[in-house]
This record gives sequence, structure tokens and C-alpha cells, in this order.
Amino acid sequence: MIPGEYKLASEPVVCNKDRETLTLEVLNRGDRPVQVGSHFHFAEANRALDFDRSRALGFRLDIPAGTAVRLEPGDVRTVRLVALGGDRTVFGFRDLVDGPLESRTSADFDAAHAGELTPPRSRSAAGDAPEPLKSRAADDYSNQSR
Repeated sequence: MIPGEYKLASEPVVCNKDRETLTLEVLNRGDRPVQVGSHFHFAEANRALDFDRSRALGFRLDIPAGTAVRLEPGDVRTVRLVALGGDRTVFGFRDLVDGPLESRTSADFDAAHAGELTPPRSRSAAGDAPEPLKSRAADDYSNQSR
């Protein structure tokens, strides 16, 4: 082997071969741009995005690793999603699944997600921040005199 040498396959590599895919229309109802990365569990994406979240349960964007899709306020975009691979266990993100996907039904997810869409006029500058950060933003520490 020569350092830095490339050894290419004779046939093209097909990503996500034989994985389930679906197409969804997504609307950004927020007042700020939203960007979703290639491996983010799409059903748990920013709450300002309006789409069928229960259908997106267990899916991510079908785009190259390390890239993202950006939606400006008011943008409508059709995205292609691909099923998550591996052991299909999801932790973190927005903690709406937090465990094995197979133990979740779309009804469970809908119940966990119910009422999350916040009307644009009532959304704070802190957006999706946890409550303590929202209250700090409301106190506006940066404008206090010293």
C-alpha cells in the first residue's frame, strides 16, 4: 500500500440501498431559518417545521453525510427521508422518542408531540431553549447598567 493511495471499487457504491424511503412536504412556519442535518431524527426536528411527524418517525434526511437542508421562514420544500439503520434506538435530539423505535407507535409519538407548535407571535427570542434560558432572555441581562 502506498500512503495516500486511493483504491476505488469497480462498481459504484449505492447508499441506503434497500432501505425504506418516503417523501414529505415541509413548511417553515417560524420567523427564523431552520437547518436540519443529515443524521438528525427528522420527526424531532425544530417545532417551527410543519409536516406529518408521525410518518417521519424513524427516518432521517436522504442526503450525503455531513450536509443539511435549510428552510427559510415561509419556505415549503419536499424532502426525501430514509429509514434509520443500526439498532434503531434514538436518544437525545428533543427527547421525544428516547429509546427503541420499535417500542413506539405513531400514536405515542403524536401524544408526546401534541401542542408543541407554538404560534409565531408568541415565540420568544430564545426559541426552543429550555425554560431557564427563556426567562434569562426575557430579563435581558445585556441591557442592565453596571
